[in-house]
Amino acid sequence: MALTYSPALPLGTPCPDFKLPALDGKTFGLKDIPPSTPFVVMFICNHCPYVQAIEDRLIILGRDLKQENIPLIAICSNSEKDYPADSFENLKKNYLAKQMPFPYLHDASQTVARAFGAVCTPDFFIYDKSHCLAYRGRLDDSWKDPKNVTKRELFNAAIALKNHSGSGNPLNILAEQIPSMGCSIKWIK
Repeated sequence: MALTYSPALPLGTPCPDFKLPALDGKTFGLKDIPPSTPFVVMFICNHCPYVQAIEDRLIILGRDLKQENIPLIAICSNSEKDYPADSFENLKKNYLAKQMPFPYLHDASQTVARAFGAVCTPDFFIYDKSHCLAYRGRLDDSWKDPKNVTKRELFNAAIALKNHSGSGNPLNILAEQIPSMGCSIKWIK
């Protein structure tokens, strides 16, 4: 397992267009996100210990954001040939067993991960009401132990973007953005 940190991307970058098969049998893409709505995209998987450590918190995040009408979309882009735990079928089993409250997409070609600039699992992106990048950081301040969480950084950033009145630059309301860390995305060889 190679520890990787998410690199900074220029804030204000438009969200890449995407449309992928979802684990629920449908397809989901950027056009399915309501206009003038902030949303969260996260790159996760089944096998990564960093994702496993926060998986229950991701489910809570999904439920909390749903109550706020902020879409959360999960994407797995790992090579299923080299990591069978991350195959569509195995992702679907875990998705259904955990009753994940968000669309979970499968990026078999890895083109969507490359378009986003995703590098690790987990890797988080929040897009503002104009669907431009406003946050690229970690979930919270304790990846390993939920009992030590004192700040829900990603959730707080999403709420701040939702409540932003539209006057002034929304990027200024999200001061510190600490990179996420996890396993590198398992690229197709």
